[in-house]
Amino acid sequence: MKADPTTNGAARLYTPTLLALAVELAACPRDPAQPLQGRAKSRTCGSEVLLSGALRADGAIEQIGMEVSACAVGQASAAIFAAAAPGMDARAITAKLEAMGDWLHGDAPHTILPRLELLDAARAYPARHEAILLPWRAAAAALSSQPNCG
Repeated sequence: MKADPTTNGAARLYTPTLLALAVELAACPRDPAQPLQGRAKSRTCGSEVLLSGALRADGAIEQIGMEVSACAVGQASAAIFAAAAPGMDARAITAKLEAMGDWLHGDAPHTILPRLELLDAARAYPARHEAILLPWRAAAAALSSQPNCG
């Protein structure tokens, strides 16, 4: 008897919707000439996010670009981040990073970010959690190195 592919963990995790979300990153290329630069790397899986961007006069992110070396879950998370981050300052990024950690542990709703429900299945895979947080960590690192952004 052939196994039902819908019961396969990878099939539940790597849905067509999640894969389509990951493809959105093509619209957000990293620009090493931008003044805002950040990097975050997963200790568990080796995934990495290199982030570039520009800031508004008030210290909020104006635009974002990324180079993401991660699984489709990490790429999808980066796409969600890219849509949400413009307008956020260092405090907002730090608060959202904390909220994302709470969400991953089941202590916050997916409504903390638009489209985060598309990553709900990944919460059951702790090995993917760091990849999900990488864009937020890269932004926090970049913003912490900027004067008047902390």
